[in-house]
Amino acid sequence: MRRTIIAGNWKMNGTIGETESLIRGLLAGKSDNPKATVMVAPPYTALFPASKLLEGSHIALGAQDMSEHEVGAYTAEISAQMLLTVGVSYVILGHSERRQYHAETDSLVNAKTKRALDAGLTPVVCIGETLEQREAGKTEAVVGAQVDGTLKGFTPDQLAKIVIAYEPVWAIGTGKTATPEMAEAVHVFVRRKLAALDSKAAETMPILYGGSMKAANASGLLGQPNIDGGLVGGASLKADEFIGIINAV
Repeated sequence: MRRTIIAGNWKMNGTIGETESLIRGLLAGKSDNPKATVMVAPPYTALFPASKLLEGSHIALGAQDMSEHEVGAYTAEISAQMLLTVGVSYVILGHSERRQYHAETDSLVNAKTKRALDAGLTPVVCIGETLEQREAGKTEAVVGAQVDGTLKGFTPDQLAKIVIAYEPVWAIGTGKTATPEMAEAVHVFVRRKLAALDSKAAETMPILYGGSMKAANASGLLGQPNIDGGLVGGASLKADEFIGIINAV
């Protein structure tokens, strides 16, 4: 059976104090659902205090990005080893905002994913199409190429340790959401693409939905057979709203 993961991507939101307050709110609420793995990814500056609060809890700690390099003269970059020292176990890679604003390519995401796996981190690899691409009927071509490019060269054992997040770019931060049926159709396509790489990985790899999931629509999305959780943005910044999504599993 595939894991169900509810992950909060806090993006560039939250001072240390605000992060601590949000985590305390999650821990005080009913955020422990035995049917789901819960993860939050605060900003880099808040990772260490977050790890102290989350130590021994049911909530895992993630980071929002990392370097493809192990160590060296790479100003402002963060290495996998640095993330490990502050208690991180998941890392989000290839988010659409990294691709859009920082020109990240499939090959770069592939290199980062390999580095994360080598370090023992669980990579959450993001894929997804823009509104223009969807309206042009290119969703499968774009998403399929991203699957091929980001997962190129990985062994079955490595694929078994990766999480995919499908995020329709047109639904991120816009309030628009793919219907459960629209999202499920792409998840089914992605799983078929994975099957071409490794049939076992296709069955066991969690594929999360990452486009404006919130408490009000979580049940419909999570009820689809190939949607294995959510990569949640804005709704993860409010404890009650995020807990609502967790409890929808």
